[in-house]
Amino acid sequence: MIGALRAVCLVGALMTATGANAETTYTVLSFADLEGWPRDDHAAALAVFRNTCADMPGQEWEALCAVAYSQKPEGARAFFELFFRPVLIRDGSPALFTGYFEPELEGSRFPSERYRYPIYRMPDEAKATTPWLTRREILGGDIMKNRGLEIAWVDDPVELFFLQIQGSGRIRLPDGKMLRVGYGGANGQPYRSIGVELVRRGIYAAHQVSAEVIKNWVRRNPAEGEELLNHNDSYVFFREVSKVPAKDGPLGAMNRSVTALRSIAVDPAYVPLGAPVWIEKAGEGPMHRLMIAQDTGAAIKGAQRADIFFGTGDAAGSAAGTLKDPGRMVVLMPIQTAYALAPDAEG
Repeated sequence: MIGALRAVCLVGALMTATGANAETTYTVLSFADLEGWPRDDHAAALAVFRNTCADMPGQEWEALCAVAYSQKPEGARAFFELFFRPVLIRDGSPALFTGYFEPELEGSRFPSERYRYPIYRMPDEAKATTPWLTRREILGGDIMKNRGLEIAWVDDPVELFFLQIQGSGRIRLPDGKMLRVGYGGANGQPYRSIGVELVRRGIYAAHQVSAEVIKNWVRRNPAEGEELLNHNDSYVFFREVSKVPAKDGPLGAMNRSVTALRSIAVDPAYVPLGAPVWIEKAGEGPMHRLMIAQDTGAAIKGAQRADIFFGTGDAAGSAAGTLKDPGRMVVLMPIQTAYALAPDAEG
């Protein structure tokens, strides 16, 4: 009874604190309902789950994390099947899967004729005033100059713009070493999609727009391209992330490295950060695998919305940039929490 009461309290806290609305529905499924479940690499998912489970609040998650650390790889599937139940959470919106990645830029610690475009730390006045200056005002004036706010300089303003969209990345320095930067704050101005703006201007149809298409158009049209980038008033600042080795992924919302094709960004109003999530992505290159909710994103809103992390570099960027597919995502919840969310389900 105490365990059941704790589960009910946990569910109430989740639904209240995160803002899940009254129209949200919860359906407990069986593992037999998950297409492709027996064929996945459950040991790989377990390893990623262990990266962040110790940071999950609540005694249920703490207990499951302790058990997870005692599991051998060959027992991974049994661990998930024994201690979790799949819960389909729906809020009335269709499922949508997109992708994100960690860009890799060419840059230097010092400015030069090649490396002319600075990556800035956030100034104190931007932290104190929201909203602060627009992108156009930041880049077109002297507000940032001669203040020592530069982390590095890169050789491509278009790649720098997309680094700001992704929120983190790696800079390859001239000596071959890597400098990693992470999200350090923003100017508080609204984000305006330049892809949507290209469609509005009649330059492309909506189905034609991708990150590479936008980059190529801006480079072919430098003056108009600069104006297009300034259409987005939002500006992102960075911080140097020195504690994360270059071989590891960037830090997600749980302040731990995310893992390519095993970590997703979710809406924490519906999915607890750190929870295992079964992905059934349709479209080109169907994907059925167990991932871990370890990140969030400003555009990731809804019970059936996920952003899949594809890794670092150009190949990851190409794969992530074209992904926009339907499907289904199912959250693996501790057993008592699952049945508290869906009390009419059969145990």
